[in-house]
Amino acid sequence: MEFGLFMNGYLPGPAAHDPACEHEMLMRELGYAIHADRFNWKYAWFGEHHALTEYSHMSAPEVAIPYVAAQTERIHLGSAIINLSPPVNQPPRNAERVAMLDHITEGRFEFGTGRGAGQHEMQTFDLNTSETKEMWNEVAPEIVRMWEQRDYTFEGEHFRVPSPHNILPKPYGVGHPPIWVGCGNPGTFTTAGELGIGAIAFNFEPIHNLKGRMEAYKEGIANCTEPLGEFVNDNIMMTNAVVLLSDRKRAREIATSPGRGYLNTMLHIYHSTMPVAPDAVYWPDVPRGIQTEEELDWAIGEGYLLCGTPEEVCEQLAAYESVGTDQLVFAVPNEGFEHEEVLEMIELFGTKVIPEFDKDPVHRTTHMRQTATRKHPEFGQPIPADLRAPEVIPTNALKPLGS
Repeated sequence: MEFGLFMNGYLPGPAAHDPACEHEMLMRELGYAIHADRFNWKYAWFGEHHALTEYSHMSAPEVAIPYVAAQTERIHLGSAIINLSPPVNQPPRNAERVAMLDHITEGRFEFGTGRGAGQHEMQTFDLNTSETKEMWNEVAPEIVRMWEQRDYTFEGEHFRVPSPHNILPKPYGVGHPPIWVGCGNPGTFTTAGELGIGAIAFNFEPIHNLKGRMEAYKEGIANCTEPLGEFVNDNIMMTNAVVLLSDRKRAREIATSPGRGYLNTMLHIYHSTMPVAPDAVYWPDVPRGIQTEEELDWAIGEGYLLCGTPEEVCEQLAAYESVGTDQLVFAVPNEGFEHEEVLEMIELFGTKVIPEFDKDPVHRTTHMRQTATRKHPEFGQPIPADLRAPEVIPTNALKPLGS
């Protein structure tokens, strides 16, 4: 099992309306990913949300990731997610940005895709969520074709490239970045598996309730005969919360602190496409936090969060292994965590917990990318018979004519 961090630009309360606080939060979150690179963490994921005040101010992962890439060496950096709807991110621009990120990170970029959080977010771009599924289905396979062909054309329902164009740059090295998709209901897990792409799962229910979704994904992977990309990315990534410190009392104090659950009250108003429990609390009502030590122990046992010392957290992780989690990712900063405590958690988890569960120094997705096989011919159309090549190019060209 591999581990990562999730940066989403969460900025609760009045700070969401203060540009100085917004800047401090964004730079802190980028710093967490840089810090994690030194302590065995393999992944850092960056959200893309639009106009979701307080809930997420991280609107441009393709801008944040190069900043972190320049200051790290090993950690993989992923988008969770880049929206594939053409009005949000025009498809050739997505292909260009992802390939450029692949170069800038030298193969450390993970291409997480999706449809957006819900109706409020999509209305930023004059979209309805009912339109986004068809858009994803049309765009996702075309991104791969843009990376492979030098004379790309397309006439679709949601976008078109009417004349041949060479979308540049092409991805770096072998294959292309691993492809992922955000998943909610069991059907999406099955579809992701059948497409041979990674599943990004968000845990808002007891851990053992996810077993069926994990099994649906693995069954889909087993039935994958034609992967969406050049290789199968057999991976389930799940997000959760962790409160880990050397001081057990302080860790449990954070887990029961006032304001825990505030993020969920906004999730219920913004994520209109996700199932909501009948007793859900909607912002701005008071969040239902963990009130007692007994409730905390129950929440830990059900897998709603990890909490305690490194030794305790190692024991709690057995449940995640049992349901088939390939990668476990924690949103930071967790509610109630002070900045210095987040840094301590990153270091402690990385040095005391990760080595117990992740024995392979090579990323799981790196292994899979090495199996990449081209899907499309280099040229989709006949090369014109009268096409002329240049006779002279600059003397400092990286390759000479005829090569």
